[in-house]
Amino acid sequence: MIKIVARQIIKKEYLESYHALAAELVAASNKEAGCISYSSNQSIADERVHCFLEVWKDQDAIDAHNATEHFTRIIPQFAEMFDGPETVDLYHEIF
Repeated sequence: MIKIVARQIIKKEYLESYHALAAELVAASNKEAGCISYSSNQSIADERVHCFLEVWKDQDAIDAHNATEHFTRIIPQFAEMFDGPETVDLYHEIF
């Protein structure tokens, strides 16, 4: 099992557009065979800070996800909405 935390800071003027695209991405991603969990989350302290929390069966599931129509269409649209670079960290559960 692999867990991903993908963190973004969204430009304020794009929050509504970002939320619409993120909702579409979450709905489609959760239907994928190797997806255990996929959610979009917003910081309590700063409405511009968001992260995707993802749990995947294995690397093959992540690779398949990264090649899906919804991922390859939506992710490039996020680029102009970000205020700075996105950080993406992968984890495996140890306890």
